[in-house]
This record gives sequence, C-alpha cells and structure tokens, in this order.
Amino acid sequence: MRSHLLKTVLDELNEASADIDTAAIVSSDGLMLASSLPSEQDQDRVGVSSATLLSIGSRLASDLGCGKLQQLVIKSELGYLIAAPSGLETILVAVVKAEAKPGMAVIDVLRAAEAAELILKCAVASPKTSQ
Repeated sequence: MRSHLLKTVLDELNEASADIDTAAIVSSDGLMLASSLPSEQDQDRVGVSSATLLSIGSRLASDLGCGKLQQLVIKSELGYLIAAPSGLETILVAVVKAEAKPGMAVIDVLRAAEAAELILKCAVASPKTSQ
C-alpha cells in the first residue's frame, strides 16, 4: 500500500512537470521505496548513490554551519539532479531536463517530497496498513 502511494506521488510529479524525466524515493540506507526510473537503470545503484548523496549533503551542510539540508541541485551537461529530503530517513531524487528552469523544478520536487513525507509518517503511525 505504502509503495503504491509513493509511486502515485512520483507519477503526479512527472505529470505536473514536463521537465522532469524520472524520479525516485529512496531510504537513507539505499532501499528503493518507489521509482519511475527506466527498467534498464540499475535501481540498486541509484538507491545507494542517492542515500550517499543525502548523507554527504547533510553532513556538509551541518559541518559548514548551514543548518539542516533542504535540497541539493546538481547541474550536469545533460540536465539537473534535484534531491530533497522527504522525512528524516528518505530522499526524493529527480532528473530534470537541461532546458528546464531549475527553480520551477525545485518547487515541484519539494512539494512531492512533502507529500511523500506525509505518506511515510502515516505509515509509521499505523504500521498494519503500511504494507
């Protein structure tokens, strides 16, 4: 049930923004909770890399006195990777097209991360219905 709801969040994110190619919600230990990644993409590798990104970003923000991590935006030659924590133990990552306006994509990703966080909080509050 929880994974279905999280997948719905990703589907709605993809529908809300034509600039977002794909997205995933990953636990802090690298477990893929929901994904719209193409089947040829190595889900395990993306999960572990995303969890590592969250850990490094959070630690760096803290060590530099920047406070709690809110988002990460990485620009590459083919687009952007936007990552946002979606609770204490999860991260939402999205791949955004190069021609996109990253500010708008960040807003969409943050909204989706908040929706995922609510789903995960409800799942913790009522574990019998989270499976």
